[in-house]
Amino acid sequence: MVQLKDDRNLPWVEKYRPSTLDELISHKDIVTTINKFIDEQKLPHLLLYGPPGTGKTTTILAAARRMYDPKHFHSMVLELNASDDRGIGVVREQIINFAQTKTLFATKKQFKLIILDEADAMTRDAQNALRRVIEKFTENVRFCLIGNYLSKIIPAIQSRCTRFRFAPLIREQMLPRLRYVVEQEKVNITEDGEQALLTLSQGDMRRVLNVLQSAAMAYDVVNEVNVYSCVGHPLKQDIQNIVNWLLNDTFQSAFQRIERLKVENGLALQDILTEVHHYVHRLDVSTAVHVLLIDRMADIEYRLASGASEKMQLGALVAVFVKARALITADAEPMDQ
Repeated sequence: MVQLKDDRNLPWVEKYRPSTLDELISHKDIVTTINKFIDEQKLPHLLLYGPPGTGKTTTILAAARRMYDPKHFHSMVLELNASDDRGIGVVREQIINFAQTKTLFATKKQFKLIILDEADAMTRDAQNALRRVIEKFTENVRFCLIGNYLSKIIPAIQSRCTRFRFAPLIREQMLPRLRYVVEQEKVNITEDGEQALLTLSQGDMRRVLNVLQSAAMAYDVVNEVNVYSCVGHPLKQDIQNIVNWLLNDTFQSAFQRIERLKVENGLALQDILTEVHHYVHRLDVSTAVHVLLIDRMADIEYRLASGASEKMQLGALVAVFVKARALITADAEPMDQ
């Protein structure tokens, strides 16, 4: 399994980060392909993309460790992250200087590796400068670009790279690693706590470990209530109460109750809206009511993302449900007659 580091102060995300390709818990087809490229010394330029926490950076770093001797690793690998300045100046100076020089330690067929993490945050000018650099120094260097959004990488660079998409991890892949970390750290966790971590993560292994570490430090037992409280996410019972108020209470009563719950539990309207959306799809109502609710809730979410007042948007959410209830009543009246 994973080699543990001695530093006890290390975040669990780094402490349990896989160091070899065999330790990766998912994307076996991608790992197999990269292993074959390395074995045949035919590694192309790579473009790894997908949601955060799915193993993109870990995969290429593990591949680099397999390709290079630890003594010469830093002379053969250049890693630039989003925290570094990666404008057109860096492409023309730092990257080109690294790419055009050969190292004494490299064998004839061995090439250097340049890893550009969060490449989708690079400016278009920098990306346009990079495409020529990729072509010019192919004999000496291989590039690996990593990003969350493929659409933010210019087509000219996409066509020069072999693309691999890292999909969100499924529960069956995350659960064994979660239980391994729990066992190593001797965390007191319940079954509903495990499920809450996996539900909140949405396929992001990094988030699972971060929330687990936070909850383990804040509480003696990591259960569902403590996990949700730790991240300020509404509990299932809270959402059930909110939906009940929206569907049955008067406008004033529903607004006041939800506002009080938000203040007492420190909840964000965005999180409430996301969870209520799941309930809306399960409501046994007409198509017209479904369309009204989902369309208006989408507008509220957009306004929240634009910086609108949470209090006003909460009023809008309650108003939408009041209108939907009137529509349901109007549809039911002809049937009663």
